[in-house]
Amino acid sequence: MTAKTAVAIASLTLSLGASSCLRFYDIGIETPIEAKLDVSSFQRVLILGFLAGGSKDVDPNTETVRLLRSQLRTKSDLKVIDSDVLALVDEVDRRRQAEGVAPVLAAAANATVEDGPKIQNERDLQEYEAIFADVDYWKQIGEEYQAPLIITGSVLFTDVQRRGMVTRSQETLDEYGRRAVTDVRRFEDRKGYALVPKFIFIDGRTGVQLYSESFREETLYSATNNTPPLSSYFELMDRLLPGFLSTLSTQKIKGTRTLLR
Repeated sequence: MTAKTAVAIASLTLSLGASSCLRFYDIGIETPIEAKLDVSSFQRVLILGFLAGGSKDVDPNTETVRLLRSQLRTKSDLKVIDSDVLALVDEVDRRRQAEGVAPVLAAAANATVEDGPKIQNERDLQEYEAIFADVDYWKQIGEEYQAPLIITGSVLFTDVQRRGMVTRSQETLDEYGRRAVTDVRRFEDRKGYALVPKFIFIDGRTGVQLYSESFREETLYSATNNTPPLSSYFELMDRLLPGFLSTLSTQKIKGTRTLLR
């Protein structure tokens, strides 16, 4: 054995001995994400109502107002104002009729529950969005509720259908009766829901818009799946709530990190 070979063997032995003494430790960490909007000048928040539509099986306006109020009561320092939920679509039409102008959409005046909501899609929504630029209207709302931060916006909850490639696990038996699981790809019809909210933050003291942020979430199921629309709505809202909450307050994202010792 040469001296060089002996040194190599000794080095390998030491490395293996050292590695056997290593320990892996998972430690929890929290990463703070700073708030996108400075709300330190506000003590109260008013979630009044949204332009909402899409599916007739869920009222996105009422459900969104209730959910956001509940979240802010536990995850924000702002005092949440209790008020009736405003159907902002109807408010726009009432204001136009009071001014002697026809409803925004031609079919809006004759719409019924069976027909579905007045706003069916994003094109319909655009016809109503001018309300958010009405500074005098929002300032008046702010004066009524003692100048809070106002949260409003739009929420579309719509049915979607897709046809695409889906991977499924399939169990087979070989000639000896042994089971094997393989992935099989095939085209399938799928159905589900899309949730498209836009949150607008308005200064109740001036009626001026401070910030806005849009989201989009979608979930798809097998065409034979009968998941209730309301369950899908809450599933989709759960995905985007962290983004909404991070607008108003610093959020902590939890994770783990592996250390070697």
